[in-house]
Amino acid sequence: MVTKLKDAKGRAFAVIPAAQLDQALVLARKVLKTADITPKACAVLATNNAQVPEGSTYAAGASLSASDKTVTTVTVFAVKDVASMASQMSASKKAVSQCSVVTISIAGKKVTSRIVPVDVSTSGDVSLGALTTETSAAGAKATTLSVSGIKGNLAATAVKTGTAVSSSASAELVKLVNSILANG
Repeated sequence: MVTKLKDAKGRAFAVIPAAQLDQALVLARKVLKTADITPKACAVLATNNAQVPEGSTYAAGASLSASDKTVTTVTVFAVKDVASMASQMSASKKAVSQCSVVTISIAGKKVTSRIVPVDVSTSGDVSLGALTTETSAAGAKATTLSVSGIKGNLAATAVKTGTAVSSSASAELVKLVNSILANG
């Protein structure tokens, strides 16, 4: 499914190997165990990304744009436990609407994230959009726009990251999510 996707400029997504995804998830879980996330109620925004319901199958792909200085990634999950995925999405939606500023400290390094909900509508039963601007203690900034949708046992997320990403890119991400949900 990921191999058939094209980014906004018509480029194919490069599939991220399963072993690499598994390593990234293990590392993310390990790092998040040592993280201090403030406010605590907003920790779900960081931890849900590292949670994959037991028995799920998943795939991911990435597309780099040198001209825009962005990376677009897509992930798709087919889950056995639909209720678990719906619960994770519900918790994320609540946190996005309530957590406008989140600080994560790991090993003495601090990153402050400003989160703005983005109104999106995918073909899924549930949709979520957010624009997050992360600023390191050194002042480096990166912006991430994410769009997610769930339809039945299928969950899809498209994320665009760069220094000048805005909510105006949500339409291209909704299109990617819809394509995944339609072809799952």
